[in-house]
Amino acid sequence: MMLPPPARKTLRETGMRGGSVRFFKREQRLRLNLALQGGGAHGAFTWGVLDRLLEDEALDIAWVSATSAGAVNAAALAAGLAEGGRERAREKLREVWAGVVKAGVTDLMRMNPFLYSLVRSPAMSQMASLMSPYEFNPAGYDPLRRLLSEAIDFPLIRERAPLEMLIAATEVATGRTRLFRRHEMTVEAILASACLPTLHHAVGIDGIAYWDGGFSANPDLVTLARESPVADTLLVQLNPNFKAELPTGSREIAAHVNRLTFNAPLRRDVELIEAVRAEARRGDARRPWWRRKRPSELVRHRFHIIEAGRYTSGLSPDSKLKPDWGLFTYLHGAGRTETHKWLDRHRADIGKRDTADLAARFLDPRAEAAAAAASARLVEGSGDGRDAKGAAGPLALPSPAHGSRGA
Repeated sequence: MMLPPPARKTLRETGMRGGSVRFFKREQRLRLNLALQGGGAHGAFTWGVLDRLLEDEALDIAWVSATSAGAVNAAALAAGLAEGGRERAREKLREVWAGVVKAGVTDLMRMNPFLYSLVRSPAMSQMASLMSPYEFNPAGYDPLRRLLSEAIDFPLIRERAPLEMLIAATEVATGRTRLFRRHEMTVEAILASACLPTLHHAVGIDGIAYWDGGFSANPDLVTLARESPVADTLLVQLNPNFKAELPTGSREIAAHVNRLTFNAPLRRDVELIEAVRAEARRGDARRPWWRRKRPSELVRHRFHIIEAGRYTSGLSPDSKLKPDWGLFTYLHGAGRTETHKWLDRHRADIGKRDTADLAARFLDPRAEAAAAAASARLVEGSGDGRDAKGAAGPLALPSPAHGSRGA
């Protein structure tokens, strides 16, 4: 018997239980690319961001562009998803960061007690900065290689990881960026992306020597926006754009030079994206609406940002090189908190609009200064910035004996 239209609609779109009508709305899945900046030990903030994103069952990660510490996080994320989904990815990230503390520096110092004595003394530390890693570590020992080889199943990433990867490294000979894709993923690719030439030997791949990807792409935004079929990218930015204090001491100057050097590629990408957008706007203004071209991928792409600057700007420059569990858990919690806040504010914007004004954040000095001042006020007013919802809670890992904050 043919049902009347209202009843037919009710059976198709609603559920009947106990004589009542219940309406069901299918939850829309959201898709994001990730752009993960490098920053040494400060990459624990990115661990916290990923940890919170993975808790969100309605959010899928599509492509990941990453550099240095961001590349280590990306590899752990991809391996965990390939092994067993979201929960396994969260476990893998925790495993890798715990491994950095347990094996990262201890083995190198035990192997080279002279280096350990240099690092412990500020005066001797400056002397150590004049030494090449080919002098104080002639064997080229890198504890990160063993950690990644044991924790990350790279063949599995190449075969089954449910995301695409763009891992940046810098050719030593030319300064050009090399982007390693998921099907090329090896331990050497991650080590090349994270190879600081003052600490490690250059990483050779197919006869080409590579240094840290942060020299040329930190991370690559342009390739990601042009090639990914997903038009939303969340940038996790570790390094502050603006620091008002004039550095005068030798260590402060070196740290400031380092910050400027590793921020320059990201600023260059933003300048290119904004130039393309400005040209598109000028072209549209000159044409009637029916003759306007379809916007390019860079023009259409939507960008979002979660920043660590309010937490990392007050840390000592040396903290980037210290594998300290107290620092890691602090930054992990901060990353979770900021991500929780970002999702609360901007979930509805994913797939619809930008939530970050790239030009104002990276190209307008006055806006950068105002943002830095606002971040400082927020930190002063809220302690370490953690809240009950976003806080990570205690991690089920032993705290090493040297687990102080390190700041």
